[in-house]
Amino acid sequence: MTETARQPGLEPEPRAASAPTRGKRRLWAGLLMVACLAAIAAGGASLFRGRQTDGNLPTAQARVGEFLALVRCRGELRAGRSAQMVAPLNVPELRIVWLAKEGEPIRQGEPVIRFDPSSASRQLAEKKAALEEATAKLEQAEAEARIEAEQDRLDLANARYEVERAELEVSKSEILSAMQAERSRLALELTREKQRVQEATNRLHVASSAAKVAALRRGKDEAQSEVELTEYRLSRMELTAPLNGIIVFLDNYSQGWMNAKPFKVGDQVWPGAAIAEIPDLSTLEMEGKLEETDRGRVREGREVRVRLDALPELSLEARLRGVSPLTQQSFDWPPTRDFRGYAPIAKPDERLRPGMTGTMDIVVHRIADAVIVPAQALFTLEGKPVVYVRQGRSYRPTVVEITAENPDEFAIAGIAGDATLALAEPEAQP
Repeated sequence: MTETARQPGLEPEPRAASAPTRGKRRLWAGLLMVACLAAIAAGGASLFRGRQTDGNLPTAQARVGEFLALVRCRGELRAGRSAQMVAPLNVPELRIVWLAKEGEPIRQGEPVIRFDPSSASRQLAEKKAALEEATAKLEQAEAEARIEAEQDRLDLANARYEVERAELEVSKSEILSAMQAERSRLALELTREKQRVQEATNRLHVASSAAKVAALRRGKDEAQSEVELTEYRLSRMELTAPLNGIIVFLDNYSQGWMNAKPFKVGDQVWPGAAIAEIPDLSTLEMEGKLEETDRGRVREGREVRVRLDALPELSLEARLRGVSPLTQQSFDWPPTRDFRGYAPIAKPDERLRPGMTGTMDIVVHRIADAVIVPAQALFTLEGKPVVYVRQGRSYRPTVVEITAENPDEFAIAGIAGDATLALAEPEAQP
């Protein structure tokens, strides 16, 4: 190998001088590592030592009391008892001319719907005229039958008189000549035959008069039925409330499903059409949609608390009447299937209306003397549930044990019952 030329004045340093330099480097590297480990340890310890806050952190107070484990579901109010108001049958040309105000309370017997009575009134006048004519014809036929029967009785009496007279003449045959006796006998036979003819005529007249009178009586009865039917139709021109409640007008589907709107004044109504519904407000109950996972947690008779979206300040007490044995499909999109729970309202408020939506909290069980915290106060730190307990101006994360929960609160163990907790996660202390 060719040795590298050395320039004058540039002599290499001795090898012994490199040992102190390497020692200094190792020392600095060790100090740096110790500092990093100390910083990591201090940071980890600070997680459980406390977190600083600027003083504007929202807080809540833990409390000790009875904890209610709940099953919450959505639902809507429905009436357990209601009555539909249906257009009368066999009543043609029904047109609405008046409606009571929708949504207003109404009492049993008060008018709700009125139809145009002009056509029925005109028909009633015509039917009454026909009834009067049929009655007059019947009375005339009965009078004629009585006169005819009286005449027939008179004719029959005359015939009998002639027979008796002829019999008297025949009885004189012993003192009369044979020719006169034969003439008397023939006259007797003739008068007897006339009597028989008169009796048959009388029977024929009676039957004929009876048939004529019966036919006219049937005509009168039919006319009377027509009058009564028209009077019934006229009486159905006004529909009254069958029970106390509120008025809800149903949709008119005469123009198709897409154009369906509630019935209004001026609408033509077909016989038997359901026009309105009157729910009984004293039978209001909440119909909730229960998930399959919650079905086994609830039982009949459980306490229920109801809150409505339209009246958030109102809390209603109820009890679970029952749960449907099978799931039912909803009309939501996408469609779902769920169980239905029914809870009658114990004391319905006068502002409640069927169709109002809200939440239904079913009490599953109760825990006495539990430490209760809001759901917003519970966080997760390193996979464990923690709450941030205020200590002076900082918050100390404390691992807790969850004993029960509901949608709004948790029952926990591991903190004092009067601790002040942060509702937002504090920043870590630098």
